Amino acid sequence: MEKAHRGEETTPLLQVRDLTVAFAQKRTVPWRAAGTVTAVQGLSLELDAGRTLGLVGESGSGKSTTARALLHLIRPAAGTITAAGFDVASFGRRVPIGYRRAVQAVFQDPLGSLDPTHVIGDIVAEPLSIHFDMRGADRDRRVTALLDQVGLAAHHTRRYPYELSGGQRQRVAIAKALAVEPRLIILDEPVSALDVSVQSQIINLLEDVQEGTGVAYLFVAHDLAVVRHTSDDIAVMYRSRIVETGPADRICERPAHPYTEALLAAVPDPDPARQRVQRERRHRLRAAAADRAAGGPRQTAPAGTPGCPFVARCPHRMPVCTRSFPDWTPVAGGGRVACHLYAEVDRAEPGTGVTPEPEEQR
Repeated sequence: MEKAHRGEETTPLLQVRDLTVAFAQKRTVPWRAAGTVTAVQGLSLELDAGRTLGLVGESGSGKSTTARALLHLIRPAAGTITAAGFDVASFGRRVPIGYRRAVQAVFQDPLGSLDPTHVIGDIVAEPLSIHFDMRGADRDRRVTALLDQVGLAAHHTRRYPYELSGGQRQRVAIAKALAVEPRLIILDEPVSALDVSVQSQIINLLEDVQEGTGVAYLFVAHDLAVVRHTSDDIAVMYRSRIVETGPADRICERPAHPYTEALLAAVPDPDPARQRVQRERRHRLRAAAADRAAGGPRQTAPAGTPGCPFVARCPHRMPVCTRSFPDWTPVAGGGRVACHLYAEVDRAEPGTGVTPEPEEQR
């Protein structure tokens, strides 16, 4: 099935606007008011049907919290979420069964998400019974077909999750998600706990499933190398905020945000030409870090202020970075970046959507 291409007149399958998720802190002392921790702040993203959006960032950036909010496992403090035609933010304690059918999830630890007291056949059959009232021989044939679709033989139906390898358990989790014929699958670190060889097998499987069914993926991961090979578009997240979005090729070849550049510099690459590019990136980052250290103590955005979250580590930081979060600026080659390095260009050509290449602005 051919993927939907950017520029077509289609309504996004997933549309998130200004999503904020906060958690209450416990009181450390009785006379001090309990505070809140903002895990996701002002997040906006879109995903078209049949495409893959990679949400990448380091641990603690808010990726998994975002995924849980989209699945309505936690309630957001603000913002709107529209997925498969459902207004997710308006859901109460009960979630429409149509939404659970349209949006499925595959988590990092399949052993924790699969019922250890049931055999694989019953686990995959359960959503068929709930959503389609499928019984008997018809259900058994459908379970066998789903397992075959993910590369598992029929004899696995009689096994328990603990009897399978990590890759096999993840295949079962994918089969269970596919049972209800979803339009969107949220993949939360689906390969990070697997060996490298098994990772490639699962990634190839996900690509084959998408080609055959047209399902869309939100691929949440901390490994930019994995996201690069699985995603059509990438959103880079750092400390609760999206800092850059764009086509996967553009972001990985010509990153605009300093944090994205730092992520790419840390990714091993067997290609000699890209190795040279990475060495140059690491050299620039080290040189900028040395200049920053010589310039005085490290600056940080004061608590409770809307400064750039990357200011403490950024080799290009400026005083304005501690005072305000930058506006979004279009980037040549597609996508947007939230960085004060590009603010002057935005003011010089407001609303044109044209900016020089990132290297020309540094």
